[in-house]
Amino acid sequence: MGVGVLRWRGPWRWRRNPLWRATDRREAWVTLGALVLLALGAPAAGWAGGAFADASLRQEIRAQHEERRPVTAVVVGPAPEARRFAGDPGAGSGRTSVVAAWRAPDGTPRTGEVATGSGAQEPGAPVRVWTDASGLPVPPPMDAGSARTHAVLGGLGVFLLAAGCVEAGRRLIVGRMMRQRYALLDREWAEAGPDRGRAGTGS
Repeated sequence: MGVGVLRWRGPWRWRRNPLWRATDRREAWVTLGALVLLALGAPAAGWAGGAFADASLRQEIRAQHEERRPVTAVVVGPAPEARRFAGDPGAGSGRTSVVAAWRAPDGTPRTGEVATGSGAQEPGAPVRVWTDASGLPVPPPMDAGSARTHAVLGGLGVFLLAAGCVEAGRRLIVGRMMRQRYALLDREWAEAGPDRGRAGTGS
């Protein structure tokens, strides 16, 4: 007989053990159910959460591209107390703000502070600006790579939340079973009387 068969028969031998109580069986079933949920339910929840976040972000990207449009502006000069945007993941490193001029979709001239790279800071240099329907500067639309990253992080967060809920539920249920078991043992101990079950005592 193979070792695998012996391993599978182990739990069934424990079922015939007089020390294997009904509470032990219930706790074992609770633990088994928690393991199944951790192995199947939590990953499924994480995948669903990531897929939902990905679909929502893709829809948001499409909406941003419909609402925002790129415009070629011309640098007028440096912005007062120009702010640098180093470390901005959406704008790249080494970016700073300048005063630029452009035209709105209706032809109205616009001027304002915009972010630009280090190579487009001299007056007269062209710089790309994203504007809304009224010609006001807005942040560029989210790129697909950032959307995928957010979707993956969202799915991972849902997976961890689901796993935490499963483990918390298991602990609560098992803790309640243990309290009930101790209460039952206390009642049985009290019913045994002062002889504590010793034969012949009090006769």
